Amino acid sequence: MADLLPSLKPIQIKDRLSILYIEYGNLDVLDGAFVVVDKTGVRTHIPVGGVACLMLEPGTRISHAACALAARVGTLLVWVGEAGVRLYSAGQPGGARSDKLLYQARLALDDGLRLKVVRKMYAMRFGEEPPQRRSVDQLRGIEGARVRETYKRIAAKYGVEWKTRNYDTSDWEKGDLPNRCLSSATACLYGIAEAAVLAAGYAPAIGFIHSGKPLSFVYDVADIYKFDTVVPAAFRIAARHPVNPEQQVRIACRDIFRESRLLERIIPGIEDMLAAGEIEPPERCEEQISPVIPNPEFIGDAGHRA
Repeated sequence: MADLLPSLKPIQIKDRLSILYIEYGNLDVLDGAFVVVDKTGVRTHIPVGGVACLMLEPGTRISHAACALAARVGTLLVWVGEAGVRLYSAGQPGGARSDKLLYQARLALDDGLRLKVVRKMYAMRFGEEPPQRRSVDQLRGIEGARVRETYKRIAAKYGVEWKTRNYDTSDWEKGDLPNRCLSSATACLYGIAEAAVLAAGYAPAIGFIHSGKPLSFVYDVADIYKFDTVVPAAFRIAARHPVNPEQQVRIACRDIFRESRLLERIIPGIEDMLAAGEIEPPERCEEQISPVIPNPEFIGDAGHRA
């Protein structure tokens, strides 16, 4: 019977659900299905191959079989703290393209090429070309000032009292309501942005504006879409003063990701910003040995493991 079933193959990110949060349950593969089992033994089926990212919160356990299945279908697993704010670890089902990693690294290491990419990111984020004859550090400063003003403007639109972006990952309750909503919203965005970066075959750590963090490139990519998607939702929910703001933010982000078709836009956006460097991905060197067993054709994105 097993020989009659097709092998599991990743589907493209753009055709998936964006993100699911799981807490207080055991993830396992039972009777061939990816399920979460609660403390009463009730099974909830999760269509793991159709989800871009699973965020595993405190109280969640996952079996070896579940991790292996998630990797085979190209679903990112992220172990996070309460409300998804603190990242502890992440599985990497993608990132399997050495040519794309070398291409990204070359763009990041060359000052001139890096500046071209940063200028493209600025244009994509703000809808206008950045000032001429500015360094990366100068553009970062200009961007920071515009970001602070954008926070103020959106907060005023929804009638939210706004002081500054300030939060403490070690003490979640210490932050005020707007900052808690923003942190929950950006955590959702970072999850699907990381899944997209890996699916495209690139390295989350090699950033252009951000640097020195495991998710530097993820922050670069997410920032382009942040103010068009999750930030307005966070302030809108903060204005309502709900009992469970983090849950409301997650639901709102999920709906926004679907309505804006964000997963269809992120990978083409990544390719556009890197193409601003105006170089081609490196060709295979003649002295390199080709794979003895060629990679099979499959329907997933470039970075998914076939």
